[in-house]
Amino acid sequence: MGKKLYVGNLGYGITSSDLEQLFAPHGTVESAEVISDRSTGRSKGFGFVQMGTDQEAQAAVTALNGQSVEGRALTVNEARPRESRSGFGGGRGGYGGRRRY
Repeated sequence: MGKKLYVGNLGYGITSSDLEQLFAPHGTVESAEVISDRSTGRSKGFGFVQMGTDQEAQAAVTALNGQSVEGRALTVNEARPRESRSGFGGGRGGYGGRRRY
């Protein structure tokens, strides 16, 4: 098991500090971050916690997965590597770069 954990189904009022305090009884929390929307700054309802060791990470998963926090059952498991995104982007606005006046 990796030391980085995914934490899902968070209440929108949960902060990174709250997340750190939630995991602290289970071991050393190296980092805790609630992911927020770039444009609104509002929580997306999930975050990541980096624990000190694999054993601490496993203890946190065992203790917190399914636990109710602010009326929501948490999902806690090993974080998967970020998938690369294939994009349609390019910033052309869907017109293939041609301007129409």
